[in-house]
Amino acid sequence: MRVFLFIWFLLNVVLCPAEQFLYKHRAGDTYRILSTVHEDVYLNRRLAYSGDILNRIAAKVTKVQEERGYHEVVFQTAERVDDAQGVRFQFDHEYYSEFDRDKYGRINIDKSYFMPVVRNVPVFPNRDLKVGERWNAQGHEMHDFRESFGIAEPYQIPFDAHYQFLGEKKWKEKAYPTFSVSYRIFYEPPQVSGTVYPLRIMGASDQIVYWDSAIGQPVSYTEEFRMVFELSDGTVIEYRGTAQAQVIESEIMDKEQLVSDISTELDRLGLEAEVTMVEGGIKINLENIQFRADRAVFLPGEEKKLEQIGRILSLYADRDILIEGHTAYSGSEESQLSLSQERADAVADYMIKNQIRSSERIITKGYGASRPIADNNTEAGKQKNRRVEITILEN
Repeated sequence: MRVFLFIWFLLNVVLCPAEQFLYKHRAGDTYRILSTVHEDVYLNRRLAYSGDILNRIAAKVTKVQEERGYHEVVFQTAERVDDAQGVRFQFDHEYYSEFDRDKYGRINIDKSYFMPVVRNVPVFPNRDLKVGERWNAQGHEMHDFRESFGIAEPYQIPFDAHYQFLGEKKWKEKAYPTFSVSYRIFYEPPQVSGTVYPLRIMGASDQIVYWDSAIGQPVSYTEEFRMVFELSDGTVIEYRGTAQAQVIESEIMDKEQLVSDISTELDRLGLEAEVTMVEGGIKINLENIQFRADRAVFLPGEEKKLEQIGRILSLYADRDILIEGHTAYSGSEESQLSLSQERADAVADYMIKNQIRSSERIITKGYGASRPIADNNTEAGKQKNRRVEITILEN
């Protein structure tokens, strides 16, 4: 009998250890989440579009009070562009958000914020969990329907999430406690007057989350999802896709030192470029990168300058970069915007082609002539406004 009791002890205690999942908040912590999404969009059950989305989330824990972590977060989304020049991600939207989260995963957030989309996932019970054990918690999705349906406020879709502790599983050759998250949505929201609105919302999400108990947050997750919107005008829109993400802790950037180091290196290479501290990192203004008139084609010899800039960027290979294009006032607003985006893309394509950064580590954005730094009434001023800026991102 004692032998059987001992075997039972081994099976239930040693081989199946318990785990308590908790968020661990530390003031000053910074981290980023890189998420890639592949999505197929169906309109009235016909495939209308397939694409990839890059979500880049930069978070900072500003303070910890009564075991709640207070967060300031910037969410950037970019869509993948694949053309004859190469593959890159173009900037789409940016959102700012503030919220606080308790150690079990429940968040408080003002209703005006659109991000994060999925809230109160994961949420943990206040107990140790054995392998195979299940639990449930309520959550909701918040969607930005301003462009799609003209709905001004964040749009809330509730659900019940179901969890199961799966034991340890490997991610990048290291074992982590892992759990599944699944939820199903069937929601008939109230009518929105004066616009086409979602009459019925159905959906499903199935996730696997790899948890780092030492730092008290996930290190990665994978997801399969499907969302179906039946609209009040009879249209049916369906989104199907997969997602994967990883959390990367970021070291605090010594901006003053980096400005000094980069400026010194630029001087050594004989390059003229202004280096400044900005809110998101360190910006390098490349107004002397020359293009053919009204085109996104480098003039002869300009790629040599980019090669030298690439050497500097390679010194900070752990940082993502943002490439922004700008033009002077010339032509229509639409043509200015298009040209500035194409020129930012041209620089990005060079960086990707020469393995300075992968496509997932670069976001491009064209601003047209909307952000001049000099007088557009003079040729010298116009030349300064025709520029490309590269920001080495802090987080």
